[in-house]
Amino acid sequence: MKQAALITQTADYVRAQLTGEGSGHDWWHIYRVWRHTITIGRVEGVDLFVAQLAALLHDIADWKFHSGDDSVGPRLAAEWLSGLGVEAASIEQVCAIIAGLSFKGEGEPPQPLSREGQVVQAADRLDAIGAIGIARVFAYSGHAGTPIYDPDCAPVCGPVRGMTAEQYQAYPSTPINHFYEKLLLLKDRMNTAAGRQMAEERHCYMEGFLAQFAREW
Repeated sequence: MKQAALITQTADYVRAQLTGEGSGHDWWHIYRVWRHTITIGRVEGVDLFVAQLAALLHDIADWKFHSGDDSVGPRLAAEWLSGLGVEAASIEQVCAIIAGLSFKGEGEPPQPLSREGQVVQAADRLDAIGAIGIARVFAYSGHAGTPIYDPDCAPVCGPVRGMTAEQYQAYPSTPINHFYEKLLLLKDRMNTAAGRQMAEERHCYMEGFLAQFAREW
């Protein structure tokens, strides 16, 4: 099967699985990450076949919804791609990208990623910041049943640095806190030049939102 057909079939599969998902990890999140992956990948000159498959499958089983088990996503991706007859080397690359993509605390050393993986990670992180990132963090908060803000466990005035994976998962869970534990840190953790450039405006937008939220509170 030609690469374009494999990508189309994978997109159709993921859309069927994630349409209507209510936490901000839905098909349209995947779609945006996919399109950003193509845009950034062309600039960076990476293997767009591997990068697109990883972008499409990166949230097929997010670890947050599987009790922290980050092996489920790569396993399901491998099963799907094997069923399509994708060559083993490409499957291995895609699964390595999915396994190393997630942010799990600023103090955790980044997982080694291929250049394709760096492109997908940049695309995914772009969708976590800016106006869409703000919408997604509150969507996830509603899905998880957390309050939008709790002044009794308010974050410090600035990004929270140095957290381990355990500290990150235990950090007080409100969407406002999430800006400080993760979202405000992403701009400086973009690992492609194109991603860094695209992140600047979105980062500034989030800072403006937080300032406005504080004034209204």
